[in-house]
Amino acid sequence: MRSILFALAATAAATSGVQSQAGATASVQITEWTVPWEKTRPRDPYADAKGRVWFVGQEGNYIAHLDPTSGKFKRFEIESGTHPHNLIVDRNGKVWFAGNRNARIGALDGETGKSAIYPMPGGAPRDPHTMIFDRNGDIWFTAQAGNAVGHLDTKSGKIRVAEVSTKNSRPYGIVMDKNYRPWFAQLGTNRIATVDPATLRITEYTLPNERTRVRRLEATPDGAVWYGDFTRGMLGRFDPVSGTAREWALPSGATSLPYAMARDDRNRLWLVETGVQPNRLVGFDPRTESWISVTPIAQSGGKTVRHMVFHGPTRTLWFGTDANTIARAKIP
Repeated sequence: MRSILFALAATAAATSGVQSQAGATASVQITEWTVPWEKTRPRDPYADAKGRVWFVGQEGNYIAHLDPTSGKFKRFEIESGTHPHNLIVDRNGKVWFAGNRNARIGALDGETGKSAIYPMPGGAPRDPHTMIFDRNGDIWFTAQAGNAVGHLDTKSGKIRVAEVSTKNSRPYGIVMDKNYRPWFAQLGTNRIATVDPATLRITEYTLPNERTRVRRLEATPDGAVWYGDFTRGMLGRFDPVSGTAREWALPSGATSLPYAMARDDRNRLWLVETGVQPNRLVGFDPRTESWISVTPIAQSGGKTVRHMVFHGPTRTLWFGTDANTIARAKIP
């Protein structure tokens, strides 16, 4: 553990635009599609090469995709008790999903609907949480209640697991840095951590404020790791080389509860403020150190937006809402 120095459509789609925050001028359009299966917590969408947007129904125990052009949804049934938390789609179109309640990772063939299952070794950790690909197409994942981070070799199916030494650290969001090393949030404490891909050695970094709690992270090409402080309403930038951190208050301040987070192709950071209703999508430009956009998620209100991804070919952000919608944000 290291210390850090601190330097301060089944249903018709609807759109909402930009906003009123002083200095925030980047125009964003948000479109939402209502998921036809009620109260299923659709989340963690991911666009494939065919333009379909895949997502999990965590409470509904399914995998599905949306065709944004037609607005049609298609649902795939999976093993009972899986309650998938997250999914990602590989280069071949295979849909990988985290079995959050049955200690496994699944791989769905989107054409046949059949799934391959990869159980956690010995049934632990019991709750695969968030996954990300590395440069080899293998998967790194966190396990919040299991207090661990793991690696799945997608070719052999072998799973390696490393437990975090800090008790109840609650590993959460995970990203790859410019050197293809995984970084993950530790929601149960004021720390973030990285794991060595070869040895699985975990190095933890203590953030400067003991009240800080991080759900999601992003990494930029300059080597910095960015985080949203859910408790204090701050956006932070951590420099692994100098061990220093800087922070900026979110537009809604301490009430913002930043959750979902993504980086676009211009290295701008996008977060969702879930502490205000309707939730608000906000954008930050590190070059100017300023907030460039504040856009309410007006159609549904969002309730809570938990995870978000950037799709480069269409320059869009995709996210699911606890209001039972899948949403697309077109950014400038």
